[in-house]
Amino acid sequence: MSFQIAEPALNTNDGDVDSKLICASEDIAALTEELMTVRASTPNRVVLDPDKVEQGLAQLVLTVIELLRQLMERQAMHRVENGTIDDAAIERLGLAFMRLDTRMTELKQTFGLRDEDLNIDLGPLGKLL
Repeated sequence: MSFQIAEPALNTNDGDVDSKLICASEDIAALTEELMTVRASTPNRVVLDPDKVEQGLAQLVLTVIELLRQLMERQAMHRVENGTIDDAAIERLGLAFMRLDTRMTELKQTFGLRDEDLNIDLGPLGKLL
């Protein structure tokens, strides 16, 4: 099997080649054909709707917050069950979780999200939450 260096058409603004690709010579034709197929099937520019980008970002951030909330809640319950936390700390945690729940509800309403929207599908791993 022989190898050769192929210079892809990835140019910087000043016209210099950005990088080089090393591959087996018999794979170059197959790679070129694959790249042309992908290029033909994708549009030349991406149109972004600012409202959807904002909602998608909100969904991601709220999903991370919900995941962290559930983890913190489980840890708090574990500490309560083991007796490693005093009553004052239990009260503070309970109040903090209630405030977080209220704020999460407000943010979900603001961005038009439901609880199901925060449970991202991770493919073969299943649902996140």
